[in-house]
Amino acid sequence: MQATGVWSLQPLADMSAAEFRDWQALLEDRTGVVVNEQRRAFLQTSLGARMRELGIGDYASYYRQVTDGPRGAVEWSTLLDRLTVQETRFFRHPASFELLADYLRQRLEGLGRPLALWSVGCSSGEEPYSLAMVAAEALREMALPGLFGVTGTDISLNALNKAREALYPARKLDDVEAGLVQRYFQVQADGRYRVEPGLAERVCCTRINVLELAQAPMSGMDVIFCQNLLIYFRRWRRREILNRLAERLAPGGLLVIGVGEVVDWQHPALEPVANERVLAFTRKG
Repeated sequence: MQATGVWSLQPLADMSAAEFRDWQALLEDRTGVVVNEQRRAFLQTSLGARMRELGIGDYASYYRQVTDGPRGAVEWSTLLDRLTVQETRFFRHPASFELLADYLRQRLEGLGRPLALWSVGCSSGEEPYSLAMVAAEALREMALPGLFGVTGTDISLNALNKAREALYPARKLDDVEAGLVQRYFQVQADGRYRVEPGLAERVCCTRINVLELAQAPMSGMDVIFCQNLLIYFRRWRRREILNRLAERLAPGGLLVIGVGEVVDWQHPALEPVANERVLAFTRKG
C-alpha cells in the first residue's frame, strides 16, 4: 500500500513527440477536437491522472489500452470525461441571452406551436437551463402557455449526468437575477440549489458527438446556441458543424455562435443578425 502511494506521487515521464502526435490524431479522429502545443500540458496532466489510477506508467501502453476493442471503448468513455469537462455558468455571455429574449418576444407572436431550443455542447447543464428560463419568462410576460422544450447535447456522459441532476452549488447562481433564482430554483438543506421541477422537465439532455450531427434527430429548431465549442475544432470542421446546424433551423429560427469562434462563414439560407455584441444568424423564410 505504501509503495503504491509513493509511486503514485512520482511524475510520469514526459510525453514524446511521437506519443503526442498519436494522442492528437486519436482525439481529432474521434471527437474533432484539436489539441495544439499550447494544450499539451493539459493533455499530459489529464492522461497522467487517469494512468495513475490504473497503475499504467507510460503513454504508449495506455494508448494501446484505449484503442483495444470493446474494453478500450469503455476506458475511452471514462477518459473523455476528463478531457472535455469545461467550466461553464448560467447566462454566460449575457448579451446573447438579451438577444434571445428580444427574439422570442417577436417569435412567439402567432407561432401556434411549442418552442424548440437546442444547446449544443451543453456541459453540466447551465446553458440549457438558462435557455429554459429565458423561454419561460418570455411566455410568462406574454401570458402564453408555457409550452417549450430545450434539448441539451454533449459528448461527455459525466457532464450529462450532472445536467440531468439539475443541482448546483450556490456560487453557480451568482450571475442569475434574484427573481429568477426565486422562481426557478429550490434551495436544498445542504445549501445547493435544484432547478425547479416544472422547469427541469422542459429540458432533455442527451449524448451527441458533433461529428455525427448528420444522424442527430433534431429538426425545425427555433433556437440553436453553439457557444464556446467551435474554438476546439479546425476551421473547416467549424464550418461543417455550422452547416449541419443551419439545416436544423426552422424558417425564421435563430442560431447563436460564440463571438470570434468563426470568421467569414456564410450560409445561403441564413442572414446575419445586426448586433455588435453577438454573432448570430436567422434562417430565411
